[in-house]
Amino acid sequence: MKLEKAASQLEALGNPTRLQLYRILVRAGDDGLPVGSIQEKLDIPSSTLSHHLKRLVDTGLVKQERQATTLICRANYPGMNELIGYLADECCADAKCAPATSKAMA
Repeated sequence: MKLEKAASQLEALGNPTRLQLYRILVRAGDDGLPVGSIQEKLDIPSSTLSHHLKRLVDTGLVKQERQATTLICRANYPGMNELIGYLADECCADAKCAPATSKAMA
């Protein structure tokens, strides 16, 4: 993952409404949720919801699928895992490792 993409995704999640929206979709699982259900859960105007959804879709964190007249939103789990991996992959890479056991303390 490129730094710019990770920064864009983290910036999108830095908004409290978008973070709450994303967590709702992550909890919903692979089935996702219709936009109307999301709007009920968040209790925000449809135009505000559309704005926040667009930002999450544009950054690759959310996918949308039209089913007849219903728009279904889903968390993009591979995208989420890529971002989490980017943050954690090199954890402690530059740190000195502590000894597994210490005879001095025994």
